[in-house]
Amino acid sequence: MSELMQEQTGIFEQSDIDNNKTMAGLAYIIFFLPLLVCPQSSYARFHANQSLLLLIVSIAGTIVLSIIPIIGWILMPLFGLAVFVFAVMGLINGFSGKAKRLPIFGKFDILK
Repeated sequence: MSELMQEQTGIFEQSDIDNNKTMAGLAYIIFFLPLLVCPQSSYARFHANQSLLLLIVSIAGTIVLSIIPIIGWILMPLFGLAVFVFAVMGLINGFSGKAKRLPIFGKFDILK
């Protein structure tokens, strides 16, 4: 198992995870929701960070693929499907109390 996909749940307190699972899962729908509702939760902040990374990658990828004629337009639905799969993975991890980083770009931390 790669270093990025290893579960990092051990770095969060169990009470923090139990109290903020819902907000962590909802972060993948509206990334800033956990920052407003439970700003003290490091677990919810972790998932808000992962969701923000996913949002940035999806916007940047869509812009780049829309500029590239024909090949980019053909790849755009596949890219959209990949973003959707990553969002579902994050949503499931958030609701189930797991702290796994998203593949490929999840290693970055924007929100501290």
